[in-house]
Amino acid sequence: MDGVLLARLGAVIFVAIASTAAVLAMSREEKAREPSPIRTVEAAHDPLRDEQRRCQRLGEAAAQDAACLKVWAQTRDRFLGRPASIVGR
Repeated sequence: MDGVLLARLGAVIFVAIASTAAVLAMSREEKAREPSPIRTVEAAHDPLRDEQRRCQRLGEAAAQDAACLKVWAQTRDRFLGRPASIVGR
């Protein structure tokens, strides 16, 4: 056997195996998964979140509100993982 014939035979065998695997994969029935029960998580009351909402409702006026500036500083510290900011920094 020469190399060209051997390469063609290998290619035919590879295509046959790949086709068989594809047909078997497509014919297999997939079982429908049971939907997992939905769990609701109730968050603990967060006063900082309430203040953030208040500042959000103020719109541009919040930039001049001292309480909102303090809330934003606390939010930034919480996000960055810093200890609570000291008043009057």
